Amino acid sequence: MNLSNDKLVLATRKSPLAIKQAEWVADLIKNQMGNEVDLMPMSTTGDRQMNWSLQEKGGKGLFTKELEIALLEGRADLAVHSAKDLPTENPPGLTLAAFTEREDARDVLIRREVGETGVMASGSPRRIAQLKLRFPSVSWIELRGNVETRLRKIAVNGEADGTILAAAGLSRLGISNYPGVTFEKISVNEMVPAPGQAAIAIQVRKQEKEKFVVLDHLATSRAVRLERSILDRLGGGCQVALGVHVVNDDLFFFHESCGIRNLKIANDSEEEVFKIISSWLG
Repeated sequence: MNLSNDKLVLATRKSPLAIKQAEWVADLIKNQMGNEVDLMPMSTTGDRQMNWSLQEKGGKGLFTKELEIALLEGRADLAVHSAKDLPTENPPGLTLAAFTEREDARDVLIRREVGETGVMASGSPRRIAQLKLRFPSVSWIELRGNVETRLRKIAVNGEADGTILAAAGLSRLGISNYPGVTFEKISVNEMVPAPGQAAIAIQVRKQEKEKFVVLDHLATSRAVRLERSILDRLGGGCQVALGVHVVNDDLFFFHESCGIRNLKIANDSEEEVFKIISSWLG
């Protein structure tokens, strides 16, 4: 099938952030490939089961499975995911064709303007493990919901004194501040992002991959594929306290057993990089 004259169907989650990301990719497709795009918003298991703890259930595939089924059944031509939410393995028949240019990968510390910081909210073991160094005495709870829901739970409902959100998500939603809370971007030297954070992944059927590679941002793709490979080699998913982030020739790494490390990787092969990481982990 020649896609150049066809309208494409893009599967996406229903959240406001996911829709923003999907609209951005739809514009990119129109500009780069000349195709019109219809969005197919879908509710995933992770979206529906708002009472589930992601730490208890595990996050693997909870936000991707329904989109992948739509691809495999031919109801969609491509699916858009937050790269950090994607399992490291694709279902048989699917592949990642492209990663769009990464935005700011830093995490943002959100704190109430008044009162002590006694209770923090996060469902991410990676974020909790790294912020425990800064807030050793706080207790941690899990808050579910989209970005604006979580901000409201902190600022208005007082369900916790603070939380951590991705800078890219806030930027895509046009949120730079919120009444009653302060925003602080945390350096990647202090809080190593999740593999793939701030990048958008485009998933397609394997036989159609070459039609979509024009959407790939090469520097982002190189970085994110290395980050995801390290995650895969360490047997990790989104419920592992692991941070991996590549910027140009700098690799930042966090694991509970070694803390935060960094490495120059200009001419190193993936095998050489992983050998050094393995030495850090003992």
